[in-house]
Amino acid sequence: MNQQPYLLNLALRLAEGLEKWPATSLEKHRQFILSQQQPDGGFSGREGGSDLYYTGFAVRSLGILGGVKPDECKKISDYLRQFQIEKLSTIDLLSWLYCALMVQASGGEDLLQTAPANWNSEISGSLERLRTADGGYAKSEQGALGSTYHSFLVILIYQLIGLDLPDPNNLIQFLYDRQRDDGGFVEISPMKRSGTNPTAAAVATLIILNSMDDELKNDVQDFLKQVKSSEGGFQANTRIPFADGLSTFTGLLTAQDLELETLIDPEQVQKFMTEWLEFPTGGFRGASWDEQADVEYTFYGLGVLALLGR
Repeated sequence: MNQQPYLLNLALRLAEGLEKWPATSLEKHRQFILSQQQPDGGFSGREGGSDLYYTGFAVRSLGILGGVKPDECKKISDYLRQFQIEKLSTIDLLSWLYCALMVQASGGEDLLQTAPANWNSEISGSLERLRTADGGYAKSEQGALGSTYHSFLVILIYQLIGLDLPDPNNLIQFLYDRQRDDGGFVEISPMKRSGTNPTAAAVATLIILNSMDDELKNDVQDFLKQVKSSEGGFQANTRIPFADGLSTFTGLLTAQDLELETLIDPEQVQKFMTEWLEFPTGGFRGASWDEQADVEYTFYGLGVLALLGR
């Protein structure tokens, strides 16, 4: 596996890309994110109340917008201390670990300082209980089928805890089996129609595992052509007739990772993001029909601008 964690590499790429945009246009997004911080130090989604998932996206956004400041670190630490990491779901565990890493990297406290010496081995044991017979990882221990998305989350966690993924070849074969004739990848085995986001997760995982080749790259290129929207962004799949912020970010990221930039019209993508999804007062919404910005989609919006900036 690659030594530098994927999420840290991505954060550095996005931070560099955002440097090309005027600071005044980015500050409103930083202020929007901070407006979602709750009294306990966490960040909320659309339902109100702090949530680890949204806190993760808030911290990732603050990180690429110039970094997490000392007073912000303290509040985030106060929130993170509420959790016992061994009891967290895969997605919440990834959010917690990334936030803790960012707090420490920003000069805040080391939240794992008091953890048992074998804390990462304990996490590995919990993750391996999610391993399924098809070689992937399920969302929960009750899951019988591996999930492309959750398998991606698991490998990201292994990178953050500094351990190698057990039996990587099994996961590689699992991902190959999730590919469909349209060139993309599906989330679970019974699905027939590929999605942009499972495809992005599969490609990123295969890159981490050094298992992408030219044939796969060409297949993914064919799929991305099918989900490229006339609006400028990417659709979640071929049946959904409009682009959205998440799919545009993951589609654009995948195209850049595979050096398929000829697929992209940067001006058209920028127009879609800034005219349809960006709020003048700060924040991004999910799609043109959406009426509200949130922290998650603001990260995707900033991510697209950053990739365009590169």
